[in-house]
This record gives sequence, C-alpha cells and structure tokens, in this order.
Amino acid sequence: MQEYIDFVSNNMLLTLAWVGLAAALLMSLIKQKTAAYKVVVPNQAAIITNRENGVFVDIRSRDEYRAGHITGAINLLPSEIKSNALGELEKHKNDPIIVVCKTGQTAAESANQLVKAGFDTVYVLKDGLTSWNDANMPLVRAKSSKGKAKKKK
Repeated sequence: MQEYIDFVSNNMLLTLAWVGLAAALLMSLIKQKTAAYKVVVPNQAAIITNRENGVFVDIRSRDEYRAGHITGAINLLPSEIKSNALGELEKHKNDPIIVVCKTGQTAAESANQLVKAGFDTVYVLKDGLTSWNDANMPLVRAKSSKGKAKKKK
C-alpha cells in the first residue's frame, strides 16, 4: 500500500490525468445510459426500418445528402429540428426515428430535440454514415444532370 502512496505523491500530474480520464469515461457511460435516445449499429437500424417502419432522418447538409443517403431518409437540418420545422417528419411521431449524421458526433443533439418534440422512439446511428458505408449498406445518390447536356455544333 505504501508503494501506491509513494507513486501518487511522486507523480501527482500523472495521477490527476488518470483520475480525470476515469471520471470522463464514467460520465460518458452514465450519459449514454440515461439518454432519451438509444444508439444502434447499421444492422440494427436496418431491422428497425424493415420490421417497425422506422424512418431515417439525415441531418447532413443538402449537398452531402444529394451525394449519397440512405434509402427513404428524410433530410432535415439540425436548425430545422431545433426550430421545430419538421415538415414531413410530423406524420411519423409514433414510428421509430433513426438520426444519421456523417460520423455520429452531431446526431445526439438532434435526437434529444426530437424526443422533446414528442417523438416516441428515437435512435442515433452509431458512427453515422461512416459505419453505414463500412457495413456495405446501400446508398442512394441523386441523379446528376452533368454529362446529359447536348453539345451544340
């Protein structure tokens, strides 16, 4: 026991760093367990969509959405969710909602906003569209008008 006390007293900064990391990890776990939404992986999200009529809400920019999105996803910006301008999503209040962003970092705030707006079941896609791509799940890409214009002679 004396060895531990000596280590702590001789390496105060290292000890504080470890305590800080442990506290941050513990707070992150508590926050995740008590969140109003659940985190799902791509396979779970596909099952929720197919079996429970789940709806994907893509919160990326319009350009990112057009570049490739999950089939049937509704594109809403976080600012629209925050201002409660939900449009087409309003009719899905009782369906499971799966919030998708690019990397999974920004979807939590939008998911919390949707829960506050009265949506029953809200999920966040873990690691966002990155994990969807890594799982080789399909994406829909908007058709481009490039290359379709006829050249004039």
